[in-house]
Amino acid sequence: MELQLQSRRWAWRAFDGSAAAVAGLAAGAVLMVLDLCWPLTFGDGNPWATSHKVAALVLGQQVLQSSAFDVGVVATALLIHYTLGVLSGLVIGLAIAAMRWEASLAMTQVVGYVFGVVVYFVNFYVLASLFPWFEELRGEATFLGQLAFGVSAALVYRKLNRAAAAT
Repeated sequence: MELQLQSRRWAWRAFDGSAAAVAGLAAGAVLMVLDLCWPLTFGDGNPWATSHKVAALVLGQQVLQSSAFDVGVVATALLIHYTLGVLSGLVIGLAIAAMRWEASLAMTQVVGYVFGVVVYFVNFYVLASLFPWFEELRGEATFLGQLAFGVSAALVYRKLNRAAAAT
């Protein structure tokens, strides 16, 4: 009897793009709720401050002058947030599919955690050199939010992935 071990090397494999996009949207919703609730619970009480910082990427730094609710600012922030969420979901889905880790709950979670850590450091340390207002968002709450995003996206992708179920 021959025992065959499956290699865990990077190899192109079809992935479920719609599941990945939905996973990014769902994880974006989780992060959005955390971004809105944590300032009320642990911070300065202003749930719209993060929306102004995100919207400033497109609308310019003048939106940072206020942190009051503004429909245009919030709509722009949501558009940016969910666009990046979908793109992130696609990256997570590709990574899980390429490594053939759809069947492993533990490895799916590891992909999500690693993604969350990488996104945190890229956004709040590397890109903060271009957008200095993101430095204010550094901290434990934001780090935990990025971890929650990564793990949520990975788990939702694993649950919805039709490509893995077909193999």
